[in-house]
Amino acid sequence: MPSTAYQVSAPFTRDDYGARMARAVNAAVEVGLAGVIITPGPDLVWLTGYRPHINERLTMLVLSPDQEPTLLVPLLERGDAEEAPGTALTSIVDWMDGSDPYEAARPFLRPDGQFGISDSAWAMHIIGLEQMLPGLSYRALTDCMPMLRAVKDVSELARLEAAGAAVDSVYDEIAGSRFSGRRETDVAADLASLMQQHGHEQVDFTVVGSGPNGANPHHGAGERVIKKGDTVVLDFGGLMFGYGSDTTRTVSVGEARAEVRDVHEVVRQAQQAAVNVVRPGVTCQDIDRTARKVISEAGYGDCFTHRTGHGIGVTTHEPPYIVEGEGQRLVPGMCFSIEPGIYLGGRFGVRIEDIVTVTENGVRRLNNTNRDLRIVE
Repeated sequence: MPSTAYQVSAPFTRDDYGARMARAVNAAVEVGLAGVIITPGPDLVWLTGYRPHINERLTMLVLSPDQEPTLLVPLLERGDAEEAPGTALTSIVDWMDGSDPYEAARPFLRPDGQFGISDSAWAMHIIGLEQMLPGLSYRALTDCMPMLRAVKDVSELARLEAAGAAVDSVYDEIAGSRFSGRRETDVAADLASLMQQHGHEQVDFTVVGSGPNGANPHHGAGERVIKKGDTVVLDFGGLMFGYGSDTTRTVSVGEARAEVRDVHEVVRQAQQAAVNVVRPGVTCQDIDRTARKVISEAGYGDCFTHRTGHGIGVTTHEPPYIVEGEGQRLVPGMCFSIEPGIYLGGRFGVRIEDIVTVTENGVRRLNNTNRDLRIVE
């Protein structure tokens, strides 16, 4: 299926970016911050559409309630900054190589304020700002404003839905290809190629865990040759239209052993049970507990070694996290993975993952391929 089959709405507008900046300022005020400092990375892309080259030169957006949005950029990158759709709403201040970028930032930072700052900020820049304004203090955005990007609007949901449909098509194609006798890296290369054919501009990961390698949740792909009788975990995703995809299915090369079928059925039931409880008002940890209960009651509790899920948006991993201790309540528009797994060290692993979104009345899956154990060649 060509990538043109996946349609999204029009590009984000200045109004979209303006609303996001206003949301960030309001969220900062609610938690008692003087404002937020946004450095290159997903936060800056989401707020302005500006995706600068990440290097040692200081670039940062400052949002606070008592001044207009201000973007500090190196002089040589000002032209690129001015072309981004959301930066038309900011005051752009530049600094030149050889000058002090932290001094250039001084006029739009309160000397005694506490600012939220992007998780992606470089330590050298935080230290430079602290030395320039010793009264300034910082909190990581994931700590103080974790839900800033968590609730997606209609346009964002359309992009996530298209990305989900694309990787569904990739899975259907890869499952029809030959696995036996090929290396994990060969299958991973096919996955990456198919993702690009189906419209992904960025491939973030292609996990192909065959046999005992499947017992490592983040194995990646190695030189092991896949053989008949192997169970293979396929986990892949990336960015399409600027938004993430992430799905996992487990296949069997030839007929599966009874134990593999039984373990796979436990994981399938755990994933379905977790999806069934998603609705507004439920906490993130409730979903994790539901999946974990099914697996523990089947006797595999110690073999489920990671959280049940993670948020997804302009990155493939972001808040909310579906894990014990996370009391955040779900609201419509949140999008996250549900991906329980069982990993039997030295033998095999099973994981099933879908991206879901919270609706007004419940939940909707953004991945819809068959979740039964699929037999491949």
